[in-house]
Amino acid sequence: MADSMYDQVRTHLLAPAGLGPTEIDLALNRLLARGIDFGELYFQRRVREGWVLEDGSVKNGSWDVDQGVGVRAVANAGTGFAYADSLALPALLDAADSARAISREAGAGQVRIAPVTDYPLRYQAADPTAGGGSAERVELLRTIDAYVRSLDARVNQVTVSLTASHDQIMVACTDGTLAGDQRPLVRLDIRVLMEEGERREQGFSGGGGRFGVAGLMEPECWQHYAREAVRQAEVNLGAEPAPAGFMTVVLGAGWPGVLLHEAVGHGLEGDFNRKGISAFSGRVGEQVATAECTVVDDGTLDQRRGSLNVDDEGTPSGCTTLIENGRLVGFMQDKLNARLSGVQPTGNGRRESFAHLPMPRMTNTYMLPGAHDPSEIIATVEDGIYAVNFNGGQVDITSGKFVFAASEAYRVRNGKIGPAIKGATLIGNGPDVLTRVGMVGSDLKLDSGVGVCGKEGQSVPVGVGQPTLRIDGLTVGGTS
Repeated sequence: MADSMYDQVRTHLLAPAGLGPTEIDLALNRLLARGIDFGELYFQRRVREGWVLEDGSVKNGSWDVDQGVGVRAVANAGTGFAYADSLALPALLDAADSARAISREAGAGQVRIAPVTDYPLRYQAADPTAGGGSAERVELLRTIDAYVRSLDARVNQVTVSLTASHDQIMVACTDGTLAGDQRPLVRLDIRVLMEEGERREQGFSGGGGRFGVAGLMEPECWQHYAREAVRQAEVNLGAEPAPAGFMTVVLGAGWPGVLLHEAVGHGLEGDFNRKGISAFSGRVGEQVATAECTVVDDGTLDQRRGSLNVDDEGTPSGCTTLIENGRLVGFMQDKLNARLSGVQPTGNGRRESFAHLPMPRMTNTYMLPGAHDPSEIIATVEDGIYAVNFNGGQVDITSGKFVFAASEAYRVRNGKIGPAIKGATLIGNGPDVLTRVGMVGSDLKLDSGVGVCGKEGQSVPVGVGQPTLRIDGLTVGGTS
């Protein structure tokens, strides 16, 4: 495939290390030499840079390169894994020998590499870490700092950070997979502290995705984030203590989808369900939510933070329907759990780096829009709260129990949005919450590009989203 993503990666990642088809075949055949069911080579080179400006001074600046190869050997459900931080052939073969030795021996086979995996491209930006120097990056952050302070004299502290990375990966497997990808990723964060009298409140905004730094450097982009951070802080300065009790809760569109991601999404990953430790295990075909709820995981959205051309096992990314009109219809799968469950992989095999094993992970997970106007939803609430944004929470992945803190929320009475409230926490159980969704809005919105998901010590970029929705009964922890 001329000038394919794979060709680009092979030229820039493997050729300088002296690796080609012959060396890859040698390593793969060594994995199968003693009867391993499945073998995999995952090559990666990552360039990262990051800048943090705090109150006009550079607090941190970094630039680093990390590269290596992860080798996996699988026999039935047993997995042997080894990695090397070198792409040289001796290191590759040593890692292959170690992975094979760790995995118990079963199966048999020979390597038959298929043609290079073909897939549509969801992003293809230039390396965001190339071009422009440190002076230009720092000058941008200082310009943002000055702009934020000009918006409101009550702004006391400003922290601005810019991160960019460029990954080149290649996957070769004994099942015939041969795929490559280049992944740009950028993110800009703005955090402000505002003071009025003895009261101090924070505001945060930011965004990013799989594109170049140039998009974030446009004034209309960063000025939007700056205004939003200041607005949030200003709202919280005038907020009243949050009420407490069991009440109707309306979740705003966009970032509040993080609650869906954490409290429900993890329970729909294939490994938890194969092992029977998810609240959704063995429930495919059952009604697990109200008929208003349709939830998908979609890695095919253009330039979104959680999107992938191919996952970290070389499977093309896809859009997987998880819950359809309230009925559980499927799970997110990597190759291992798909094979052991007798289903097809869904393009959700992800890993933090070459030094980590892949596992089923979310990409961009969101609820599809419903039929109701957001104002119609608010009008139905006699007494409750409207949670627009969150700043953190805790979740038990297997049970779905959660506690989330709202960073921006309002009291709702008699169908009208009232004063802002502070200190509201939402407490509940994800699977139970889905059965209490009474209305779903028509205003689907995805987050701005700041999501990071953690699982078993690994972090990967993700996207979340949802329309405005009404939950008919949720415990709210407050301060009044």
